[in-house]
Amino acid sequence: MALNITKENYEQILAEGKPVVIDFWATWCGPCRMISPIIEELAEEYEGKVPIGKCDVDANDDVVAQYMVRNIPTIVFLKDGKQVDKHVGAGTKEQIKAKIDALL
Repeated sequence: MALNITKENYEQILAEGKPVVIDFWATWCGPCRMISPIIEELAEEYEGKVPIGKCDVDANDDVVAQYMVRNIPTIVFLKDGKQVDKHVGAGTKEQIKAKIDALL
């Protein structure tokens, strides 16, 4: 299951030192709902290796601003606490998986 990433737990998740994937989404966003099952599947597949989480843009302005998210869905890929890649818009499981594999 994907983590619920919030402004309260965001720093702690990064501090673990693992690569991190954050899906910025909103309940009212159609494309976000389309990729949500993919994010959930990938969270299960990479459990223990890469924390994969979802961050609600309506409730976490600080985190959204830090990554300059302008459109959703936006998926950011972090390594060593720094953004190394970004995917904007809906994508396929294979596209997202390839970007996660590049983190490892």
